[in-house]
Amino acid sequence: MSLGCTPIDQVEIPAKTRAHMTALMQALQYIYTHPEWNQKIFDLLSKKVSAGKKRTGRRGMSLWEIFVLGQVRLCLDLSYDELHYRANYDNLLRGILGVLPTDFSTGKQYEYQNIYDNVGLLDEALLREINDVIVQVGHQVFKKKEPVALRLKTDSFVVETDVHFPTDYNLLWDSARKCIDIAGKLPITGWRKSQSWKRSLKGLMRAVGKASAGGGANKACRVKAAVDAYLGKARTLQGKVCNALKEAPGESVVDMARFVQLDYYHQMLLKHIDLVDRRLIKGEKIPHSEKVFSIFLPWTELIKKGKRNPSVEFGKSLVVTSDQYHLMVDWQIAERQSDNELTLGIAGRLKQKYTIQSLSVDKGFSDMADKAQLESWIPQVIMPKKGRRSQSEKELESAPAFKTLKNKHSAVESNINELEHRGLDRCPDRTQPNFTRYVGLAITAYNLHKIGRELLRQRRAKELRRKKAA
Repeated sequence: MSLGCTPIDQVEIPAKTRAHMTALMQALQYIYTHPEWNQKIFDLLSKKVSAGKKRTGRRGMSLWEIFVLGQVRLCLDLSYDELHYRANYDNLLRGILGVLPTDFSTGKQYEYQNIYDNVGLLDEALLREINDVIVQVGHQVFKKKEPVALRLKTDSFVVETDVHFPTDYNLLWDSARKCIDIAGKLPITGWRKSQSWKRSLKGLMRAVGKASAGGGANKACRVKAAVDAYLGKARTLQGKVCNALKEAPGESVVDMARFVQLDYYHQMLLKHIDLVDRRLIKGEKIPHSEKVFSIFLPWTELIKKGKRNPSVEFGKSLVVTSDQYHLMVDWQIAERQSDNELTLGIAGRLKQKYTIQSLSVDKGFSDMADKAQLESWIPQVIMPKKGRRSQSEKELESAPAFKTLKNKHSAVESNINELEHRGLDRCPDRTQPNFTRYVGLAITAYNLHKIGRELLRQRRAKELRRKKAA
């Protein structure tokens, strides 16, 4: 608490509203005002964020402020600019942050970079530990009685990365323009006509796209001519970049870093010159393992989930597990793995933390050997078999208990839909560590929002009973 600021436990949160912010603020206030949960969250944050840091330097942010702003960003699916605005001008948020002044002064003001840097201190490992505490809070709020065995549902969906639709010839253009941009900033000669190079290459790239997409007579000849011109210019640039890399990188750290970047984009340029040549000139079919779907986010995968629209998605597959209270108890980002390769690992983690009554998955996770092992851990395993079933398997899947839990499995689809509204439709953050943090923050924000909605419902019910009694 700070002198001259409204205490967090005295911040009034409206109960009769459907705004997502109020539900999140209610859950955060509940955690802050209950020492058992408050202490656990602060211990985890302190161990990660404050460990080894001296209490000197510029004025920063408290652990609580970092935690709250991270949750607000994902709960409302905000950009950092919008989060910066709300942190300075949203009175309800500032009250829960503990910086709402009791007089008419402006109080503490946040800088954009301050928010960006401090929220970035959180990582996936820390958020997993925090989520375990949040799930415990949720179980206390929802159950109110003795612990109950969990009925779990597991499914997967794609979190898209912030990339354009990739083709080998537009990725060649991306590689070329980055080489030109970086080389133009280095202390070397010969790059005075950078803009002319970019205009020429972009025009040739568009000519390839137009020839490939169009029809008409002699299409193959027109495509070949356009690709030959494009590759000729790209190879000339590649030779120019290769010569630039032979020069000394300079003494400054910035110039050395740019030389490293230039070398990476030069490799991408070589790769995509080769791919365009093999596919459009020589007519080869490029193996999937050789393809890159973004030169900026090379870990992006092409994923087909069997949907009609969109038929393919670019990002990472995320496997989530929810319980009967619709809380997300576990998540895992798949690294070029199919769903059925992850089932045992997920169940193994969960059985160490919770008492599990049932686990349901869809056919994408189906593996009969895994099912036999899971049944030794979990009383009820709902795993429909792929393909043709034997008579005994038909009888098992027609049993009332199996059908009841299988029908309830669809609830995880609505949980996934809400997760996408918590920011997990498309991740705007760059680099893989930022992507994993983004996913972790979305899961914790989703769980806090669920808990907050239940707390608000209980408040409204309590007020209604009080009115009836009066």
